[in-house]
Amino acid sequence: MIDPRRVVVLAAVVLLALISGMAAASPAKPKPAAVPAVVPPPPPAEPLPPPKIYLFRGAMGPFFSTGMDRLGDKLTAAGFSADVYEFTICRWIGDRAIASYKETPAPIVLIGHSMGGLCSVLISEMAAKENVPISLVITIDPAHATDDVPLNVERFINIFLSDSVLGGGNVVAVPGFRGHYASYDLKENSRVSHINIEKSDDIHRQILDMVTQLPRIQPQAQGDIVPLRYLVPADTLVELWDSGVRLSVRRGDTMASIAAANRVPLWALAQSNSLAENATLTPGQSIIVPRHLTPPEPAAAMATPATPSRR
Repeated sequence: MIDPRRVVVLAAVVLLALISGMAAASPAKPKPAAVPAVVPPPPPAEPLPPPKIYLFRGAMGPFFSTGMDRLGDKLTAAGFSADVYEFTICRWIGDRAIASYKETPAPIVLIGHSMGGLCSVLISEMAAKENVPISLVITIDPAHATDDVPLNVERFINIFLSDSVLGGGNVVAVPGFRGHYASYDLKENSRVSHINIEKSDDIHRQILDMVTQLPRIQPQAQGDIVPLRYLVPADTLVELWDSGVRLSVRRGDTMASIAAANRVPLWALAQSNSLAENATLTPGQSIIVPRHLTPPEPAAAMATPATPSRR
């Protein structure tokens, strides 16, 4: 006689075997694909704050450097933080500028006439020791004793009279300088002197344009930057170029055609490359072309001082 309990146990074993076999035979369900992590786009770069501008008069500044006050008024009217100081408090203002930058970083612009130009470079040296960058330095007929431009200066422009007794600082940059550099000797312009060189309304306009563009410009590769040095011909146009850039000569290019295409005077192109204005060019030849921080105005600036009554 068959034990009913054994029958139940055997039936249960058979049923479990059948279920296991069916599970093994059925295809495994594919695992859901991993959902890639969504990487948010990087936040847009914060625009640079407007620069803080420090202007410095020369010796007897209230009488002979009034162009700095007029330039300061124009910059202030354009919405910039621009203050004019005597060069005699140079180091004190330098300490304040450095402390202000460390508290609230903003591009620093230093502009000085005569001893004020020397002061602008001195403050740049002070800032270099504190690892503080200087965005733009403009010296206007600085004193002969002015030091070389330090490495922390991003852009430097010197407008001077090499035969000046009161100024005449032919400022150069320290070895290894990689910033933008442009030097303009106006000694051949008989209308310009040490006591009116800082009063040119046209040069003021160009400085205002440059300062306005500073927070917007994109940095250039270091290899693209070529320093410029000019002896500006008498009674000619003065354009404050930012620096130079190397271009490759194409077939059919001439000095005149390159100057016209880049909207620069032929004399400037010739001086940039130590070439004659009618020099023959070879395709593939490297040539230096001065460039603006901003596109030039339709009418270039004259190095014409203001009338003496406005000094």
